Amino acid sequence: MTSIDVTGLTVFARHGVHPEESRLGQRFVLDLHVEADLAAAIAADDYAQAVCYGALCEMVVEIVSTERFRLIETLAAHVAEAALERFAPARHVRVTVHKPAAPIALPTGNVSVTVTRDRMLPVAFALGSNQGESEAVLALAVNRLSTIVGVRIDAVSGLYRTAPQGVEDQPDFLNLCVVGRTSLAPLALLRAAKDIELELGRVAGRRWGPRVVDVDLLCLGERRWHDHVLTLPHPRLTERAFVLAPLAEIAPELRIAGRTVRDLLNDLSRSPGDVIALTAREAGAVREERE
Repeated sequence: MTSIDVTGLTVFARHGVHPEESRLGQRFVLDLHVEADLAAAIAADDYAQAVCYGALCEMVVEIVSTERFRLIETLAAHVAEAALERFAPARHVRVTVHKPAAPIALPTGNVSVTVTRDRMLPVAFALGSNQGESEAVLALAVNRLSTIVGVRIDAVSGLYRTAPQGVEDQPDFLNLCVVGRTSLAPLALLRAAKDIELELGRVAGRRWGPRVVDVDLLCLGERRWHDHVLTLPHPRLTERAFVLAPLAEIAPELRIAGRTVRDLLNDLSRSPGDVIALTAREAGAVREERE
């Protein structure tokens, strides 16, 4: 992540609660801090993919000088939200508005308000378990996801029973998907998912083998990511009915790699018995069979 800072941007404008502030106007000073994903711009040395601080300043001056707000809190929020909308690489924006001539009948050095805004991108997770109290473990994993700072859970699918793949001498899996929005970076989300797995008892084992819980990061908006620990979108997402079926239940129009989840599921060739949606009673029956 790259930080861009502009300090002391001074604009004459007419904001304030008192009539004389709107009529006479006064000087406002703004400090801007933008955190942006500029990896592509830096790699290509491409100005067009960067956050241009000149354009950023021009946008702020236009908002501050042409619009009118009673509260400088509202002004700061409006500037922060406009910066996220205008500059696609921006992930976090902090705006401080200083009001040097604030109408206060006491000696003060400065009056300022700071507002922060984070870009919230769609995020999806796939969860699975075939060891222990799978239904309870999955419920706990969803709860842990919902408590991560910077993650907001919007929907959770029902439970799906799936025959094991790759290693067949193990119990069926219970699977579900979760969708929401997040301001976190890809690797921060991956770390959070792995921390949940460890907390709930996952231990290293054979590939495709039985496990207490899987928490897989499927996608982060339309972002693409590839390094030695993470690939986004998930590289096997389009091959897995046990992921696409629950995901289509709660987010059929979610776009992954340019296509909707509904279309990806429709295109997937699978036998009818591979994935079975479970009612709460059936999920309980699966649990009882393992006891």
